[in-house]
Amino acid sequence: MNTQPPKGQDDGLRAAAARKGSFLGTMRAVAWSFLGIRKGKGYEQDVSQLNPVHVVIAGVIGAAIFVLLLIVLVNWMVGSGAAS
Repeated sequence: MNTQPPKGQDDGLRAAAARKGSFLGTMRAVAWSFLGIRKGKGYEQDVSQLNPVHVVIAGVIGAAIFVLLLIVLVNWMVGSGAAS
């Protein structure tokens, strides 16, 4: 069974992974996506410039920060007695 993508797809993936978008720009784009607000022009620019590997890493980091903030918020609310 052949598990390799077709030749054209493989070239597209390599080209996308070779993009030189900055990691800070990727974090900014992922933060906007977490909020759910993004203009169409900005989205098109992101699609053409961002490295997909950076997007995955930034998404995992963003999700971890979000979960940690929720844990801190819940601990603070329970500790202050405001949840009672």
